[in-house]
This record gives sequence, C-alpha cells and structure tokens, in this order.
Amino acid sequence: MRILIGLAAALTLSGCVGPGDLERNDPSLRLSSSKDPRSYALCVFPKWQNARNDSSMSETESGYRLVVASVMADELLEIRKTSSGSDVTLYQRMAWSAMPGRSAIESAVKSCL
Repeated sequence: MRILIGLAAALTLSGCVGPGDLERNDPSLRLSSSKDPRSYALCVFPKWQNARNDSSMSETESGYRLVVASVMADELLEIRKTSSGSDVTLYQRMAWSAMPGRSAIESAVKSCL
C-alpha cells in the first residue's frame, strides 16, 4: 500500500509544469510586433487579467514575461526586444485543450500586435 501511495505522489508531482518547462516545448505562437516590449506587455496584461485573474507580469533583462498559472503554468508569453520592436512567443501547456480563458489569452496576444 505504501508503494502505491508513493507512486501516486510521484506521478502527481511529475505532472507539475513551471514556466521553464513550457519553454522547452514548441511555441503555440511566434509573432513580431513593432511595439517596444513594455508597450506590448502593458497592452496584453490587462486583457490576460480579465481572462484569468491568476496572471502575472515581470520584467526580464530582454523584455517582459507574462504567466498564467494556477497549480501549474498554463500560459507563458515571452516578449523580447528587437531592433524593430518585439518578438512575441506564446507557450501553452496542452495547447490542444480548451482551458478556461484560453481563446481570450490568444486573442489578446494577437490584438496587441
């Protein structure tokens, strides 16, 4: 019985996904914007908050990072500065699934370009 409980706990923990884990997967969207990273992030973030209240935004060395995370990271948006504006990369956990707010998240990424 202890072995089964240990196995169940290991399987549960192995399913946890953080932002770094999402970046190892192929992106769901890879786009470019003429906006600088700050302007783009400030356009997208309020829309993400409306779709999912568990959204967060942080500044990075090269731009901004937006994350939607409940127990696991569901959505990750990397916004990196380029000479012509920003590169925008969206990573999604189980991109094929219809998670709450997912269509609004994707729409925000596209509408702020």
